[in-house]
Amino acid sequence: MPKNIGVFDSGVGGLTVVKELMKLLPRETIIYFGDTARVPYGNKSAATVTKYSLQNARFLLQQDIKLLVVACNTASALSLTALQESFPALPIIGVIEPGVNAALKATKSKKVGVAGTLATISSQAYNRLLTARAPDVQVYGQACPLFVPLVEEGWVHKKVTSLIAAEYFSGMKRLGIDTLILGCTHYPLLKRIIGQVMGKKVKLVDSAQEAALEVQQILENKEMAVTKGIGNCLFYVSDIPDKFIIVGQQLLGEKIQQATQIDIEKY
Repeated sequence: MPKNIGVFDSGVGGLTVVKELMKLLPRETIIYFGDTARVPYGNKSAATVTKYSLQNARFLLQQDIKLLVVACNTASALSLTALQESFPALPIIGVIEPGVNAALKATKSKKVGVAGTLATISSQAYNRLLTARAPDVQVYGQACPLFVPLVEEGWVHKKVTSLIAAEYFSGMKRLGIDTLILGCTHYPLLKRIIGQVMGKKVKLVDSAQEAALEVQQILENKEMAVTKGIGNCLFYVSDIPDKFIIVGQQLLGEKIQQATQIDIEKY
């Protein structure tokens, strides 16, 4: 029986999901793939993102995985259905639905903001799911294309990042939202800065945290959770492993011994 959890993202952002999985499921082995050669996904077409996602999934399927987490909002918005249809025997979850469920529980004013990449916001994936679940909810999207490069550079505490966040969210603040979905797994790394910009009255929904909770629930319901031993994380990238290790260690808060570079185009 397959035993590992597979996680992929366009770069380092999906490590926010890994960090939450390590807290919730410390006995599990997680295989992470960061597509660092082709990051970001947020400015690419649906066809290209789907092609990349299928390649990523094929690689991870060779790593003895029992469940796949698409730890990328853009890939979740544009290619989750194609992945589920291509690999019907494998439980595959994205990060959009868990975030939507948490936002609907949190909002009182029924005004929900979504921050995401250009591709995620343009896809209207959050809008469709939010309004399908709660027709009276007003949804306001904000594309934040500079956030992913800033996180990939490790600039999560720079003043320039605060200034950019203030610019992105000025309109949303005026609209009076009370809940903001961080619709990209890179964005929880900017939670402190975004929280300062939005103020204490706005609840920030961390899609990484919510996705990890869903993984825990699925594994427990299917009786697939590991109950003995010590967990482990193995890291693979498509380019520049040394940079991934440096930034990844800052994000995870612990040492990454190795990141193995692979040729993802083979898959």
